[in-house]
Amino acid sequence: MSSTPHDSRVPLEKLRWRCDPDGLPYDSSALCPVCEDIIGQDRALKALLTGLDIKSLGYNIFITGMAGTGRTTTIKQLLERLEKGDRPPDDILYVNNFKHPDEPALLFLPPGAGKLFVAAMDDLLEVLKTNIPALLKSGYYTDKRDAIVEEQQAHQKSILQGFEEETAKQGFSVIQVQMGLFVKPDLIPVIDDQPTPFPKIEALVKEKKFPAERFEALKSSYETLSQKMEGIFERLREIEEETRVRLKNWDDESIAPIIKTAVSEIAGRFPHPGVAEFLAEAECSLADNIDLFKNQKKDEDKKEAPPADPLLEYRVNLLVDNGDLKHSPVIMETNPNYLNLFGSMESTMNRFGVLQTDFTKIKAGSFLKANGGYLVVNALDALVEQGVWATLKRTLRNQVFELQNYAGLFLFSSARLKPQPIKINVKLVMIGDEEIYNLLYAMDEDFRKVFKIKAEFDSEMAKTDDAVKDYIRFIRKIAEEDALLPFDRTGMAGIIEYGTRIAGQHKKLSTRFNVIADVIRESSFWAAKAGETVVARRHVDQAVEERFERVSLIEDKIQEMIEDGSILIDTDGAVVGQVNGLAVYNMGQFSFGKPARITARISVGRAGIINIEREADMSGSTHNKGVLILGGFLRGLFARRKPFALSASIAFEQSYSGIDGDSASSTEAYALLSALAGLPLRQDLAVTGSVNQKGEIQPIGGVNEKIEGFFDVCRAKGLTGAQGVLIPHQNVQNLMLRPDVVQAATEGRFHIFTVHTVDEGIEHLTGVAAGRTSEEGIFEPDSVYARVDKALTELARASKEYFEDKAEKKD
Repeated sequence: MSSTPHDSRVPLEKLRWRCDPDGLPYDSSALCPVCEDIIGQDRALKALLTGLDIKSLGYNIFITGMAGTGRTTTIKQLLERLEKGDRPPDDILYVNNFKHPDEPALLFLPPGAGKLFVAAMDDLLEVLKTNIPALLKSGYYTDKRDAIVEEQQAHQKSILQGFEEETAKQGFSVIQVQMGLFVKPDLIPVIDDQPTPFPKIEALVKEKKFPAERFEALKSSYETLSQKMEGIFERLREIEEETRVRLKNWDDESIAPIIKTAVSEIAGRFPHPGVAEFLAEAECSLADNIDLFKNQKKDEDKKEAPPADPLLEYRVNLLVDNGDLKHSPVIMETNPNYLNLFGSMESTMNRFGVLQTDFTKIKAGSFLKANGGYLVVNALDALVEQGVWATLKRTLRNQVFELQNYAGLFLFSSARLKPQPIKINVKLVMIGDEEIYNLLYAMDEDFRKVFKIKAEFDSEMAKTDDAVKDYIRFIRKIAEEDALLPFDRTGMAGIIEYGTRIAGQHKKLSTRFNVIADVIRESSFWAAKAGETVVARRHVDQAVEERFERVSLIEDKIQEMIEDGSILIDTDGAVVGQVNGLAVYNMGQFSFGKPARITARISVGRAGIINIEREADMSGSTHNKGVLILGGFLRGLFARRKPFALSASIAFEQSYSGIDGDSASSTEAYALLSALAGLPLRQDLAVTGSVNQKGEIQPIGGVNEKIEGFFDVCRAKGLTGAQGVLIPHQNVQNLMLRPDVVQAATEGRFHIFTVHTVDEGIEHLTGVAAGRTSEEGIFEPDSVYARVDKALTELARASKEYFEDKAEKKD
C-alpha cells in the first residue's frame, strides 16, 4: 500500500526571515540618535526599580540572566540616574578610645568634614609641638619653676641643716652608705674630729683607750638619732613629692590653657555627635602627658625619623572620605575578595618579632565605601572567596558592620582590635545566573531574607518597530564609542537579521548585546579592510562567517571524517532499520549540527526497548525519558489486545561521548517501525523532533544548526535534488537558515519538510501509508502499521511458544 505524502515543504519565504532595508527608518546609522536607554528588559527594569526604591530591610537585588544581556550595564545606568538626587553619606572616622584603647571609637561627620577634622587635629599637635616648648623656655615659665624648685630646696636644706647640727652636738655625722645599687643615709660617730665607725670604737674600748660608758651613750644616741633621721628623710621625700606636684600644677596652670584654647577652637568647628567627648578625653590626656612636647626639635634638625609616632593616640583615621561625592556612592567591585570588600587591620612587626596594630591601620573596603549607597558584585566571585559569603549575609541581615582581622579567620595569631561596630545602609546588587540563584534560594535560608528582589534578564525581546529602532540606535552607539564606520541600510538589516538568528524566532530579537556589539565591530573591521567607507550586508555576513571559522575546527574535523567515510552517513538509497538523526554539538562559543546514524534491531524476547546508550552509561536523563515515552507510544498503538513482547535495541552508531535530549525520539521511532515492518527508510532524508505518547511530533532546539549540518554533508557528497530534512511543524517560526541553504532550497536541490505526527514522518521515509485502524482495531492492509502489528503478533507468538516449550522441558 503505497502512499504519496501531501506536499509539506516549508514555503521558501519562511526559511529565513529577511529584514527589508527599505523599511528601515534611517539611511545610515550615523543619522540616528545614540541609544541611551536599556533595551528589551522591561520586566527586569521594573523589578530593579522596585528593589532600588524600597528602602526596607532585605530588599537587596539578585540579577539573573545570560551573560551579555546587559545586566551590568543596566544596573550601572539605573544607579547613575537614581544617585543624582541623593545626598552623599557622612564621612566615617575612627579615633582612639582613651578608656579602652583596643576598642577604637567611631565618629560620623558630614561629607568632606572628615578631611578637615583630620587636618585640624594634625595642626593642633603641630601647634602644641611648637608652642609648648617655646613656653617652657620663656622667662615667665622658668622663673616661676625655678622659684618653686628653690623654695622647696631651701625648705629641705633647712630641715637637713637643723638635723645635722643636732647630730654634731651629739658627736655624729651624716654619711651616705652605698648598698648595692642604692645609697642609704647613716650616722657615724665623730671622735677627735674624725669619723670613727662603731667597730673601731668597740676595739678601742677593749684596749681601754675609750671609755665604755661613753661608748654605750653613743650607741643609745645612735638609736635615737637613727629613728629621727628616718623621719627627717621621709619628710624630705614628701617635700620632693610636693615639689613635683607644684611643678605639675604650674605646668597645668601655664600650659593647659594653650591646650584648652586649641581644643576648644576645634570643638567649635565640629559640633557633631561624639566629637566633644573625644576632644575632652584628648585634652585630659594631653595635659597629663606634657612631657611628650618637651625637648621637641624641628624635623629638619632630626637626622632620622623616630621609630613610632609618640602622638599617635591623638591622630584621626579617616576611614571613608565622601567629600568628593555629590550623591550616594555606587561601587562596582570587580574583585570581591574579603580584603577588598570588608577592609583590613594592617599590622607591623616590632623589633621583637611581635605583630602590632592600632586604630590608624584600619582600612575600609568596598562595603563601607558603599555605605549609604549601592554595591554591585558578581555572585560567583563572591561565593568562591574565603569568608565573604558568611560575612556578607550576616552584615546585611543585622545592618551592622563589624570589622574583623582577616588573619584571624585562619587562626593566625596577630594583634587584635575590636573597633566600634558601624551601622550600615547598603543596597547590595548581585549579578549571577539562574542556577546560582535557585541553589542559594533552596539551600540557604538567610538568602531569602536578604535578597527579596529578583530581576530576570531575558535573552530575547519582541521584534517590534521600536525594537528595530533600538537596534539601529545601538549600532550607532557602538560605532560612536569605538570610532567605527557607519552602517548603510543593508548593513543595519544584516545586524537585525543576525539578532533574529541568535534569538531563535522570527518574531524575536536577541538581547545578547555583547555578541551583537562584537559583530558590529568586526563588520566595520572587514569593511575598512576592504577600503569601504560604510558597512554593508556583505561585510556583516563576512564577519559572522569569520567568527565561526575561527572556532570551527572540530566541526571541520567531523565533516572530514564523514566525507572520507570514517563516520558512516548515507545520503541516498534506503535501508531497513536505519535513519539519519540530527545532533547539535555545543562548543560553548558556538554550536553546530551534524547527522548521526541511528539503527534499530529486533528479536524474540521480552526485554522491551533497550537503549544501548543508557546501558553504556552514555545517555542523559532527558534522552532516557524520550526512549521510555517512545515505548509508551508503541504500546498504546500496538499492544491493546496482545502483549508487547519483543526485544529491540536502539543505538547512535559511532557515538563515543554522551547523548542527551529527546529530539531524536521520533527518529528512533521511525527506525523501530522500519525494523518491525521490514520497510526501508530513505537515507536522503534526515529527521529531528521529539515524540509524545500519542505520536505527536514536538518542537526541538537547534533546528537551524541541524538543517545546515545535514546540508553540508549532502553538498559534500553531491546534492541530488531529493535530499532534505523532516522537522516539527512548530519549528518553522525558528528557521533562520544560512543564505546558501536557502538558495539550494530555492533551486529545488534541497528541501525542508514539516511533520505533525509519526504517521506523516513514516510515510515520508517509506513512501507507504502509515495505516488507519478500523472500528475493530485492524490496520489498513499493507500499511506500515499493519506490517508492524503483524510482526509484533508473530514475535509474541514465537515468544510464547519458546517460553512454554522451555517450561515443559524444565518440568
